[in-house]
Amino acid sequence: MAPVTVQRFVKELEKLKQQVDAGTLKSQDYDARLARIIRELREQGLDADRAAITAALADAVKRGVITAEVQEHLRHRLGLA
Repeated sequence: MAPVTVQRFVKELEKLKQQVDAGTLKSQDYDARLARIIRELREQGLDADRAAITAALADAVKRGVITAEVQEHLRHRLGLA
C-alpha cells in the first residue's frame, strides 16, 4: 500500500468536521472515525516529513477543521511530539 498523502489526511479531517457540523456524526462516532484514520496512517505511513505534517495540522487548527486538543492528540499518536 502506498503511503497516505498529507492532502488526503487533511481532506479526511475536513470530511469529519463537515459531518459534525451537519449533525450527521455523533461524538463517539467522531472518535471512532478519527481512530480509524490514525490506524490507517500508522499502517500505511504518511508521505511527508515531520515539518509538513506539523504545518498541515497547524493549518487545520487555524481553519477550524480540528481543535488544538485534537492536534496534540494526533501529534502524539503519530509520533511527532
